[in-house]
Formats: sequence, C-alpha cells, structure tokens
Amino acid sequence: MIEVILDTETTGLSADKDRIVEIACIELSNHIPTKNIFHTFINPETKVSADAFSVHGYSDEFLLNKPKFKEIVKNFLDFIKDKKLVIHNADFDLGFLNNELRRLNVKPILKSDVVDTLQIARSKFPGVGNSLDALCKRYKINVEAREKHSALVDCHLLSKVYIELIDKKELTLDLELSNKGDNHQMRLNNENRQGIIVPISPEKFEEYKKFLKKNVPNAFALD
Repeated sequence: MIEVILDTETTGLSADKDRIVEIACIELSNHIPTKNIFHTFINPETKVSADAFSVHGYSDEFLLNKPKFKEIVKNFLDFIKDKKLVIHNADFDLGFLNNELRRLNVKPILKSDVVDTLQIARSKFPGVGNSLDALCKRYKINVEAREKHSALVDCHLLSKVYIELIDKKELTLDLELSNKGDNHQMRLNNENRQGIIVPISPEKFEEYKKFLKKNVPNAFALD
C-alpha cells in the first residue's frame, strides 16, 4: 500500500486570501517511509503575514526567487497521483491546495482520497489536545528538530505519529533493496528497532484493512 504524508506552510490562515509557501510529501510503503520525497518552497506572489512568519520563518525575501505554484504543480500532482494522502487537519491544507489548483483550472484533490490524522486522533483521544505537537509528546516522539514549523520536518513527525495512531508500532527501519537479478537483499537498521515487517498475502492484507476499519474509525477514509 502506497500513501503520501503531506504538509504545507502558508502566508496566513485564510485559504481565500493567503497562499502556499512550502509543500512537502513523504511516500510511505506499507507505513514505512521510502526514499521518495517531494519538497519545494514556493513564491506565493503575496506578502507573508507577521503571524505566519513567526511560525515558519520564511521571509518575503527568501521566497522571492522560488518557483511559483504553476511551475511546480505538474511535478506535485505526478508525485501524489493514485496515492492516498495522509494529512493532519486535512481541511486546512486541502483548502489551500484546491484554491491553488482552482486558479489554474485543475481538478481539486478529493477529500475521499485523504486520511485525516486529526480525525483519527480525536476519535482515540476525545476532549484533549490533538495537535501534532501534542501527539508527538503523547507518543514520546523527539521534536528537537522542530525549532520552527517546517512542512518537511512536520511530514517526518507525522509519519511516526500516523503509525502510532493506527496501532502499528513504530518501526525505525532503514530498508534498502539492492536488485541483483531476481534476488533482493534487505538490510535492516537495528537501531531502536521494535519489530520487523514481513511480506503478507493480499488476502491477509485485506483482513488487516477490515480490522482497522472496524477498530480505528476513518483509518483509511474509504468512501
């Protein structure tokens, strides 16, 4: 199963008036990050608000020579094509992304193609804070790299939170497949390893999906 963790940073909080300044995507294969990453800063063609600057630290000067959304949209859409998106507070990011796509007369991203980890967290921990920071603290995930908000850093953190939210123990594995004819060698980094993923049949995987649907509401956000 291929999924994509996605996050954005913006010039402000209004999807109608503000624009995207950063997009990051990390591909997951069976819940483990692959080496496929999409990341870009974007010239928003508008000013960054003071509040947004205090959050991510991207100045107008820094963004001035970055590509515009229309210049990166094809590569972005190619990267996420036919993959389930995993987003924390999906309404926010989708609002910005779909407004950008609308400006270019491009079809929007459907909410049915998205897993919202905020909704999963709220179903598991009702009545308490479920921000990304709060979830990292709850699951004892190191956030030292997060001095400022960064779409790429937040994607890495969310990939760890997501595994915990769907009750699949976090595996800090460094998977490298080297092709030698028909032979595949897999190297596992044992540092902080809590388990090993082994191949399963399509039938067993479908059983696993049914289990998640029954026990973790909105785990796959299927129609």
